[in-house]
Amino acid sequence: MAKQQKTIVKESGPSFVRRALRWIWRKKWWIVLIAIIAVGINVFSGGAKKAQKESYSTVEITYGNLRQIVSATGEIQPVNTVNVGSQVSGTIDNIYVDYNSHVNKGDVLLTIEPSVLQAQVREAEASLNSSQSKRNYAKSEYERNKILYNEGFISRAEMEQSQTTYEQAEQEVVRMNSQYERSKTNLGYATITSPVDGTVISRKVDVGQTVAASFQTPDLFEIAEDLTKMQIETSVSEADIGVIKEGQKVTFTVDAYPTKTFEGRVHQIRLSPTTTSNVVVYTVVIDVNNADLSLMPGMTAFVTIVVDEKFDIYKTQNSAFLVRSFDNLGVETDGATPATHVAILRDGKVSFVPYTKGLVTATETEIISDDIQAGDKIVVGKIGAKSQNRSSVNNRGGMGGRPGGPMR
Repeated sequence: MAKQQKTIVKESGPSFVRRALRWIWRKKWWIVLIAIIAVGINVFSGGAKKAQKESYSTVEITYGNLRQIVSATGEIQPVNTVNVGSQVSGTIDNIYVDYNSHVNKGDVLLTIEPSVLQAQVREAEASLNSSQSKRNYAKSEYERNKILYNEGFISRAEMEQSQTTYEQAEQEVVRMNSQYERSKTNLGYATITSPVDGTVISRKVDVGQTVAASFQTPDLFEIAEDLTKMQIETSVSEADIGVIKEGQKVTFTVDAYPTKTFEGRVHQIRLSPTTTSNVVVYTVVIDVNNADLSLMPGMTAFVTIVVDEKFDIYKTQNSAFLVRSFDNLGVETDGATPATHVAILRDGKVSFVPYTKGLVTATETEIISDDIQAGDKIVVGKIGAKSQNRSSVNNRGGMGGRPGGPMR
C-alpha cells in the first residue's frame, strides 16, 4: 500500500507540469499579446521620459509683413456743411427744394410771406418822403434867413436857429433813408437763396410754419457743399496720439459695405483735447475720397490708422521675449542674455543668436539678425523645469490698442 501511494505521488508532479504546459500552449497568443503590451508600455514610458527630459517650449519665427496700427471709430461727414437760416420772422409761403436736391449758388430755397415786410417798406418810404419835405422847407427858410441876416433885418441867433433846424432835418433824412434801405433789405430776406453749390441733406421746416428770428437765427436747411469729398472725425487717446502723423494711410470699413475696404489719409490732428471718463482723447480728422458717392453722411466708420508697415521681414510672437534668464535651459550661454540674444533650437541643440527688435505690434515683433531664418524656433523654456524668475509685460494700449513693448 505504501509503495502504491509513493508511485501516485511520483506521478503527480509530472502530471501537473504537463497540465500547466498544455494550458500555456492553449493560451499562448494571449500571453504573447500581454507580453508585447507590457514591453511597449515600458518602452513608451522610458522614451516619453527621455523626450520630456530633452524637450523645450518654443515659438516659431516666420517671414512676412508686419503693420503697427491704431484702431478707432468715427462718423462720416461732408468736409463743408452750411446751415441756411432766416434773418426775418414770418410764415413760410413756399418751399422749392427738398432732401437730396442739388442746388447752385443763388437758387431760391423758400419764400416767407412778405405782406408785413412790404408794409414796413411802404411805411419807411413814407417817413423818408416826409423827412425830405421837412428838410426842403428847413433849407429854404435857412437860405432866406441868411439873406435877411446879411441885410441886417434879423438877429444872428435867428439865423443860427434856422441853420440848426436845417441840419437836423438833413440828418433826419439820412436816418429815414437808412430805415427805408433796411426795410427793403428785410423784404429781400423773405426770399431765402442758397449761399453755395451743393446738395440739401436736411430740411427742417414745412410750408405754413412760422419762423421767429427775434432772438436766434432759425436753421432752415443744411447744405453739403461737395459730397465727393468727405471726412471722418475720430477720437484717439493720449496713449496713441504720439504715433499719429498727418499724411498717414488709413483704411476703414462701414456696415453698409461689409466686404469693401475704403482708404483715406490723416488730414489734421486737433490740439483741443476732451476728457471722457478720465480718458483724454484728441480729434483726428481723416480725408476720404467719395467720388462714387457710395458713402453717406452719418455712417459709422471703423478706422485703422497705419502707423508703420514693413514687408518681407522675420517676425515672431511677442511671447518669445518673455524669457528673463537662460539658467533653466541646462546649456552653456557664454554670457548671452535675453536682452541681447535669443535661444534658437536647431537639430535638437540650443544655440544663442544676437538680435535687435524692430517694429513692435500688439501681437508680433520684428527680429533683426543675420543668423536666423524662417522656421527657426525660439526657446522660451524647458519642459519640466521650474521657473526662477517671474516675468511681467507692460502692454500699453489706448482706444486704438497700440502695443507697448515688454518691460525689461
